[in-house]
Amino acid sequence: MKINQAWLAVTALACDLRAWLQLLALDGEMAKATPKTLRYRFLHVPAVIVRGQRKRRLKIPRTWPWADEITAAFHLLMALPHLT
Repeated sequence: MKINQAWLAVTALACDLRAWLQLLALDGEMAKATPKTLRYRFLHVPAVIVRGQRKRRLKIPRTWPWADEITAAFHLLMALPHLT
């Protein structure tokens, strides 16, 4: 596979993942947001992964303006039935 083909495949996958995220886990303003807006709100979160009690947790600061939307989307995704 050539580098350009690999880049195209990764880009297409990223577009698909964003579209499915908006379809399955987001509502309201976030469901209609542009890719640029979603990148800023989701990928620039100052979050930390914390380990303890045999679990991993993602700690998002309460001061982050879209913390509630991110946690709601995460809970909706986790509530989806698993494919077997």
